[in-house]
Amino acid sequence: MLKRLGIRDVVLIHSLDVDFAGGLGVLTGETGAGKSILLDALGLALGGRADAGLVRRGANQAMVSATFEVSPTHPAIALLVEHELAEADLAGDGLILIRRTVTADGRSRAHINDQPVSIGLLRTLGRLLVEVHGQFDQHGLMDEATHAAVLDAFAGISPPVAEWQAWSAARRAASEAVAGLEKARAEEDLMRAQAADLADLAPQPGEEAELAARRTRLQQAGRTIEALTAAMDAVSGDDGAERRLSQATRVLSRLPSEMAALVEPVLASLDRAGHALAEASQTLERLQSDDDLAPGGLEAVEERLFAIRAAARRHGCHPDALAEVHASLTARLAALEDGAAGVARASDAAAAARTAYLLAAEAVSRRRSETARRLDAAVQAELPDLRLEKARFETRLESLSEADWGPGGTERVAFRIATNPGAAPGPLGRIASGGELARIMLALKVVLAGVGAVPTLVFDEVDAGIGGATADAVGARLARLGRQFQILVVTHAPQVAARAAWHVRVVKSGDGDRVETTIDRLDTEARREEIARMLAGAVITDAARAAADQLMAAS
Repeated sequence: MLKRLGIRDVVLIHSLDVDFAGGLGVLTGETGAGKSILLDALGLALGGRADAGLVRRGANQAMVSATFEVSPTHPAIALLVEHELAEADLAGDGLILIRRTVTADGRSRAHINDQPVSIGLLRTLGRLLVEVHGQFDQHGLMDEATHAAVLDAFAGISPPVAEWQAWSAARRAASEAVAGLEKARAEEDLMRAQAADLADLAPQPGEEAELAARRTRLQQAGRTIEALTAAMDAVSGDDGAERRLSQATRVLSRLPSEMAALVEPVLASLDRAGHALAEASQTLERLQSDDDLAPGGLEAVEERLFAIRAAARRHGCHPDALAEVHASLTARLAALEDGAAGVARASDAAAAARTAYLLAAEAVSRRRSETARRLDAAVQAELPDLRLEKARFETRLESLSEADWGPGGTERVAFRIATNPGAAPGPLGRIASGGELARIMLALKVVLAGVGAVPTLVFDEVDAGIGGATADAVGARLARLGRQFQILVVTHAPQVAARAAWHVRVVKSGDGDRVETTIDRLDTEARREEIARMLAGAVITDAARAAADQLMAAS
């Protein structure tokens, strides 16, 4: 609910801070005192149109701040969390601070919780916090787009949202299946040729890197073969290390036996060297027969390497991904062969989802029709006491074309009113005058008291053109609403003011260029005087005070 409204340099107000309470609160004061300025200031804070004319004469800018307190589960908190203007775990005081400034040249800035925001976001938040009914801008029930949700909430039913989403998803799947089949058929010849080429090529992950390494080795094959041949000659040639080692072993073996012990270590070393040379010779022979050193090996490797790289370029992928591309092409061709059947299955699924949606929508329509009659009767019962006995309220359900079906169902819900006998019912805002409209909204709000999350309702001109028993009926209904909502009423009716839980009087003082609007928070005695003034006029009589006492006692 609205906790505090701060106003600086708005029209006739220099500096004003108003604290608000729950329940029914009234703003009274003589005509022209500035009650409308308070509503203009509140409207500005809620995202209303900025006008340089709101800036007090001689000031550089006007500023309005509004503090609201809501529960952590209120939709306004979810909106602020979505836009990073509140913590997701907000569970403390639940306060929302709004600030709006308008400069003398008409420029406007908005802040929520001390962070700059767009006017559009401010306006969206404002509609979650306050509803204004009367001669000012209308939201909430005045917006026909909300009527279906209001009726559904009154009935306790849910629109076919899940069925609509399922049908929408099925339709998209069917469309994608048809489009995919058409595209696949258009590309079938190309895909078959590509798949055949890749099947013949049979590329393997990692093969390109292996071929590149082999190519590098083969490019050095000439020098490698020459080096291996020279090494082989040095080890096993006619005058190679093996022959010389063998000669040294024979010479030392011929020494007398007396010298055998002396040369035995040398002979052992020569034996080990012989084995090592034999192993080296075998390794050199094996290297000389390596495929990477065979004549023509480079050409074969390069042909394979270049073929894999060319295929990768054609398919716009890394060579290691060619096997995956081949598998994808094969799968698409297989799907193409089953494409018609897939399209048929998707179409059947979409038709089944449409049937399920229609069944759900028809059930919602039946419940809406039953609830509409109950709502109409309840609202109609409220109208006579509000001096709208000739008015006729009705809820219309208008079937929509299939192109306009949606998650809300297959019909449009609209509240209509006729204020004169024989007149055709029309939209609320077009048919009723300002006072009538406010009372119609009051009747609706009384009937729909358990529906909606907006915590603060403002009624302006709700008592226009009425008095006596009708004004008393209006006051009784406002007080009843005050048990569930914060109600703020600008009123000239003492019957309404007498039922208030709290009372603020708006006063204009000064003259010439020094006129200023202020407010007084009234205690019980001051309320009595104000209600007596509303009853008697400029001169307050004892009879008026007595009548005020009776009204306050009866309330």
